[in-house]
Amino acid sequence: MPTVLALETSCDESAAAVVRAGVVLSSEVASQVEEHARWGGVVPELASRRHVEALPLLVERALAGAGLGLADLDGVAATVAPGLLGALLVGSVTGRSLARLAGCPFLGIHHLEAHLYAALLGEPPPAAPLLVLLVSGGHTELIALRGLGAYERLGGSRDDAAGEAFDKVARLLGLAYPGGPALELAARGGDPTRFAFPPGRISLPGGGFHPYDFSFSGLKTAVLREVQRWQAEGQPLPVADLAASFQAVVTKVLVQRSVRCALDHGLPGLVVVGGVSANQELRQRLGAACGAAGLALHLAPLAWCTDNAAMVGLAACRRLAAGQISSLELGVAPRLPLAEANSLYGPPPF
Repeated sequence: MPTVLALETSCDESAAAVVRAGVVLSSEVASQVEEHARWGGVVPELASRRHVEALPLLVERALAGAGLGLADLDGVAATVAPGLLGALLVGSVTGRSLARLAGCPFLGIHHLEAHLYAALLGEPPPAAPLLVLLVSGGHTELIALRGLGAYERLGGSRDDAAGEAFDKVARLLGLAYPGGPALELAARGGDPTRFAFPPGRISLPGGGFHPYDFSFSGLKTAVLREVQRWQAEGQPLPVADLAASFQAVVTKVLVQRSVRCALDHGLPGLVVVGGVSANQELRQRLGAACGAAGLALHLAPLAWCTDNAAMVGLAACRRLAAGQISSLELGVAPRLPLAEANSLYGPPPF
């Protein structure tokens, strides 16, 4: 397997890593959370500026940590889709420039594919075919993984991603940003049965409900109305109970529909990746449900759940080992579906 320098700048994490033969030799991450917390969410222009400032030092540290120089690389990779347009451009331009300097191939990586390969850092590493639950601030999707580049979307959220719902509900409850960890902490002392929030379902044209799709906007609205009711009565919010009840519904729905999807499609294992996969209640529910259903469960290690460049490097190593490289003229695509990830290799598609 080759040695790759990888960059990640799809949102508000600047990261660089060196990966060789599936082993992470170094990984550097510069978080922008504290700065964006002042605004209650990610400010795209600010994120792009911080990527420009952070990447040179991160690359230097990643190469030094691996004990390598540019001449030792077999490839340079960067996330090019999906994500924030300006942020993606910073990583893409930097990656293509470094590839030219190093005289090695460039690989444009799909962010969701990178998350899929984060699970390879676990023990034991999973083997296809599998069902992947990708659950983060920007994505909630169920994807059948049958091999490198062989992906089929079987379900997903029709509105808010699960992580986005966590952030919005945390804001309603007066909790800090990012909302996921803050809400999980608040929920630890709460009663998850006090409020009966709706699980959110997608109706089918012929009747019934879609078995695998998610909807979190109605759940968010139900929490808002409950908050407004308490405020109208002049009562202090039962933050812990609201947080626990919300979290219980989200994790239950994610687990039930993921397990059903895997069983219905004959997929023997479930891989869970993305920032929300760090939630401990979700992990516990997944362990119990997969054990009862006879499914092998693979959880990305906590250190690799959120955005990082190591996962980008893992995906790039697989692509490069398969003889696939990207054009140095490749652009970025903020909304490219995972099913079109193969288009990033060969002549530039956009």
